[in-house]
Amino acid sequence: MLDPSEVVVILDQLDRGNRDAFRHLVRAYSLSLRSYIASQVHHLEDVDDLAQDVFIVAFRNLGTFRRGDDFGAWLKGIARNKLSDHFRSAGRRHNALERFREAIAHTVQDDLDRATAKDDDVTIEALLRCVGQLPEKLRRVVRAGLDGEKPAALAEELVTSVAAVYNLHYRANQLLRNCLRKELD
Repeated sequence: MLDPSEVVVILDQLDRGNRDAFRHLVRAYSLSLRSYIASQVHHLEDVDDLAQDVFIVAFRNLGTFRRGDDFGAWLKGIARNKLSDHFRSAGRRHNALERFREAIAHTVQDDLDRATAKDDDVTIEALLRCVGQLPEKLRRVVRAGLDGEKPAALAEELVTSVAAVYNLHYRANQLLRNCLRKELD
């Protein structure tokens, strides 16, 4: 952390066109800012993204910072706004994914009902053959769904997003439905 006079020196350098001077502020405040953000969110990649966003906003709005004020407190104020935006956006994303999952479940419900009504050896064998034809990643998504594994845990394992897991799940269902139709017709 820098004392207010050091911050003023760096801001003066920035005013004179030395954009590289901003990295001194980033270095000085990065750890405390990231710690603050990390205390509010769970995923490390979110911490990095939010901290970067805070520094970008700070750089763009340096003209609004009152010299002599606490630069770290100013950054935390920006971070609070970014965190608020992040949580609002995450809530909307979660709701959209939930609606998407419900729509998928509704779409395949008739097929599932028909498949369970014909729950005989032929159908099970056909389903197993179809699952065996899926690419490995889609087979993993199907297994995770059958095991009741949480999408977030699967996303972490596959090094992807939860939205991508839902897309993979949707794709696997489409492929299985089409394969079963061919197998059972």
